[in-house]
Amino acid sequence: MDLTTKYLGLDIKNPLVPSASPLTRSIAMARELEDNGAAAVIMWSLFEEAVTAESESMVRFLHHQDTGFGEAEAGFLPAWSDFENGLDLYLENVRRLKESLAIPVIASLNGVTPSGWISAAKDLQQAGADALELNVYYIAGDIAQTGPQVEDRYLTLLRELRGQVALPINMKLSPAFSSLGNTIKQMAAAGANGVALFNRFYQPDINIEGLRLQPSLQPSTSADALLAMRWIAMLYGRIDGLSLGATGGVHTPEDAIKLLLAGADVVHLCSSLLSRGPGHLSHILSGLTEWMEEQGFESLDDFRGRVSALAVPNPAEFERANYVNVLDSFSFSAGVMV
Repeated sequence: MDLTTKYLGLDIKNPLVPSASPLTRSIAMARELEDNGAAAVIMWSLFEEAVTAESESMVRFLHHQDTGFGEAEAGFLPAWSDFENGLDLYLENVRRLKESLAIPVIASLNGVTPSGWISAAKDLQQAGADALELNVYYIAGDIAQTGPQVEDRYLTLLRELRGQVALPINMKLSPAFSSLGNTIKQMAAAGANGVALFNRFYQPDINIEGLRLQPSLQPSTSADALLAMRWIAMLYGRIDGLSLGATGGVHTPEDAIKLLLAGADVVHLCSSLLSRGPGHLSHILSGLTEWMEEQGFESLDDFRGRVSALAVPNPAEFERANYVNVLDSFSFSAGVMV
C-alpha cells in the first residue's frame, strides 16, 4: 500500500500532518506523533504580537532608564544578548525537533505585517526548518478598506518573504475572500508553494451577566471539513505546483478520505489530536488503508481527486446546484404543520 505523497515539494510517507498546536512544544509529544504515523509536523505558531511586545519591553528595560546614574548604566545593566527571547526559544525548539525526528518540521508564523517576519524567517531557515507556514490571521474590520486592499496585504507579505527565503511557503487562509480562487492563484504566482484551507477565526462570546466580551474556543467537528472539501475540489488540478492542504474538522478516517477524494495532498489534524491524543493518528491511518484495500486502490494517486470538480459529471453541484438540491430535498419533521 503506497501512502506517500508530495507536500510543499517535500516527499512524505502519508497524507496525515498534525497542524500547529501546543502538542509540538514537547519533544516527547512530537516523537509520539511521529511514532503514530505523522508524516510531518507543523510547530505551534510564533505570534507577531508576542515577539513585538517582548522586544519593546526589553528596549524600555535596557535602554530607557530614567532613574539612577547614567554613567553607571553601561557597567550595571545586563547586555541584550544575556536574555533569551521568544524567538530564540522557538529557534532552539526547531533545532531540537530536527535532531529528534526523521520527518519534516514546518515552522509557523502568525501575524499580519511584514515587520520582523523577514528576519525571523531567515533565522528559521538557518535553524533547519523544512518549510514555513504563514498564518495571516487578519480580521478586515475597517469598513473603509476594500477587498483588493485586504488581498494585497497577504500578497505583499508573501512576496517580501519569498524574496528573502528559499524555504517552501504554505499560506494558511480563511475563507473570507470575495474571490478565493483568484486570490490563491495570485499567491501561487507570488511564490506560495501551498495553501491550507481553512483557518478558523475564533469568535469572541458575550457574557450576559457581566456585560462583557469573553474568549471562546469551540473545537471543530467533522461538519467543519465540508467547506475545505468543496474548495479543494474546485481548485484541484487548476493551479500547477500548488499543494492543497485541508485543515479543520478531520476527526475520522471518513473525513480524511473525503478530503483526499476531493483532491487534497495532505489533511491537517488538530482538535481531534488535542482531545484524543497522538494515538488517534494511528486510528485514522488504519481506517484509510482498510478503505483503500476494500476499494482496490494501491496508492493515493489512484483515487485522489476522483470526486473533484474536474471529475464529477456535474461540477455545478459544488456551487449553486448543491444549494438548490438541498432545499428541494428538505422534508419537515413529523408533526410539523405547514
